[in-house]
Amino acid sequence: MVEPSIGKMRNLETAVAPDRDRVAEFTAFVWAAEPRIRRALCVAFGIEAGVEATADAFVYAWEHWPRISEMGNPAGYVYRVGTSKARSRRRLAPLFPAVSTDSSPWVEPGLPAALEALSEMQRLSVWLVHGYEWTVTETAKLLGVSVSSVRKHLDRAEKKLQRSLGVTL
Repeated sequence: MVEPSIGKMRNLETAVAPDRDRVAEFTAFVWAAEPRIRRALCVAFGIEAGVEATADAFVYAWEHWPRISEMGNPAGYVYRVGTSKARSRRRLAPLFPAVSTDSSPWVEPGLPAALEALSEMQRLSVWLVHGYEWTVTETAKLLGVSVSSVRKHLDRAEKKLQRSLGVTL
């Protein structure tokens, strides 16, 4: 067996190093962004479709990582890719299954239907801010909208939920 020369080994190391850096950078991005993107997509499209859309979005992100990594909000862009992937599939199951009153007495039985009746942005805003306790700023950044837009959707959603559930504050 012939040993490669030291010069060829150094050339190989310098050729592979950028790929290692790219993998490390993308891996760090996935660890930081994937849980939030997955949760948001699951809220928007249901668990099964949200998980599939998340996987598809990160595959796309890996394939286009040099361009996406240079963006100001790569997580927001990957979220948008995920929403496009999810919308391209038909939603077969309801987003929020009916609540059984005997197994979950602490959940308002009308809540799943009331959440379904909200627009996608209203539902996402309510779920991410109140359900996952994200800040309005974090929600706005992920969704790629302004903070005031998230506040507007939250306000409208809260009023709709109050009317739907017969609650007054």
